[in-house]
Amino acid sequence: MKVIKKLFKWLDQHALEVIAGFLLVFIPLYPKWPLTDVLPGYIVRLRLEDLIISFVYLFWLIQLVRKKVSLRDNPLTIPILLYFFIGFLSSISALFISKTVPLERIHIAKLFLHWARRIEYMSLAFIFFSAVKTKAQLRRLITIFSLVVVLSAIYGLGQKYDQWPVYSTMNREFAKGWRLVLTQHARVPSTFAGHYDFAAFTVIALSIITSILVGIKKTKITRILLIIVFTSALISLLLTASRTSFIAYLVAVTAVMLLFAYKKGWLWSLPRWSSIVGISLLAMLFFGDLSDRFAHVLRIDQFKEYISGEIGKIISSGKQKPLRVAVSDDLSLVYTDTDQPPVRLNELPPDVFENIPETFPEATLSATSPEELERISTLAGKPRTYSPTAFTFGLSSAIRFDALWPRAIEGFKKNPLLGSGYSTLIKTQFTEFTEAESTDNDYLRALGETGLLGFLSFFGILIFSLYKIYLKKDKIKDPFYSSIIIGISGAVIGMMVNGLYIDVFEASKVAYIFWALMGILFAAINLSNKKTVNE
Repeated sequence: MKVIKKLFKWLDQHALEVIAGFLLVFIPLYPKWPLTDVLPGYIVRLRLEDLIISFVYLFWLIQLVRKKVSLRDNPLTIPILLYFFIGFLSSISALFISKTVPLERIHIAKLFLHWARRIEYMSLAFIFFSAVKTKAQLRRLITIFSLVVVLSAIYGLGQKYDQWPVYSTMNREFAKGWRLVLTQHARVPSTFAGHYDFAAFTVIALSIITSILVGIKKTKITRILLIIVFTSALISLLLTASRTSFIAYLVAVTAVMLLFAYKKGWLWSLPRWSSIVGISLLAMLFFGDLSDRFAHVLRIDQFKEYISGEIGKIISSGKQKPLRVAVSDDLSLVYTDTDQPPVRLNELPPDVFENIPETFPEATLSATSPEELERISTLAGKPRTYSPTAFTFGLSSAIRFDALWPRAIEGFKKNPLLGSGYSTLIKTQFTEFTEAESTDNDYLRALGETGLLGFLSFFGILIFSLYKIYLKKDKIKDPFYSSIIIGISGAVIGMMVNGLYIDVFEASKVAYIFWALMGILFAAINLSNKKTVNE
């Protein structure tokens, strides 16, 4: 009986730490296999991590009632609860004031599903804050996180070079749990079900590992291990070929070294920053497809051509002119001065490698596998057409410029204070039930869905966190705490840069990890304060 009592006593004291360590491993590495539909016809499905996190959150609430954990010590409590409240107001407004969501069960369920998902993601900030009570616990969690970075990199390499399984949520069919393999030009998602999600995770990892690598005195073995983790994360980032995330990584690392410059001086910080950025740029140029994707952005000739065409439209003011052929070296370009888009013969946008026909709905529904879908697409499809923006900036950018971002702005205009509600931005008509949501810009998405109040309350959490770190920068003397806090600060800035082009705060695996680290961040600040008081 004494042994059992001791075991239960130990679990009562350490259960949250054990749970936090388990979640740090399980969430990134467990594939996004669906259990069942949440809503019929919708891409978001119930997964095992949803059930596990729900039980963990319930356990945390029990501990809160038992006064084993506290909300008062967590500086994130009021900002996060304020965002939840404004998100609820936005949802009510969408139903009864803006009337952008039909008063039908399935539409209402989808609206509040997205509100509940934000609560699920951000709840980890409370759980992880409560889990870290000592420096040893913090070290163990960071060690686990580093191991996960290496394992995810290994799995990504296996997908790229040895056809290891890929489980994707890039469309509704794949999200059913199809076992796929990467094609030649496909980008690596590892266990994250999407390459953008994996790229965002590596930005977070690189920021933290860089901070620890340069900020703490280490044994030779520890230094070698940290270099292995850093290299693994950098290779993973390059395999995703995500331009936005690579830029976000450079900004995050720069932010980390700027914070170190305040503590250790520019002469200490600048050479280390130059080395890290130089190595990263060289790796980008000689490894993977990322350098080619950056080259697409720098197509100055096509950019000038696009701008000239737009200016010509304004000058002509809609006047019709006969069809003509451009006087240039590229005679495959045929265009008019009318409102019709130019036709480019035998040419694809710079980020499209294969001209796969667009399938008819009947053909898509009759497919029973990815191979069958591709075969039917070829037989029953119709040729795809691309906008002028796609040829100038690439297809991924054109989707944003031509459709997603303008629709988010329209959502904001419908109710500038509270937006048009969650999951309403890509609808083309009031009663449409969209199977997925995307804006590819978290700032515009926040403005469109939750208005100015939602935008300020959400991003206010991040600005508030950075401000708290700024206030504490001179008081934190311990190199370990300082490195963790600076590293997570860089990760916050990296996520904010990533959010300019990706819905990174809505990507479930990334969002879970991010808010878990936000909890760890303020736990580290509290621990460093206690150490200062004791000293």
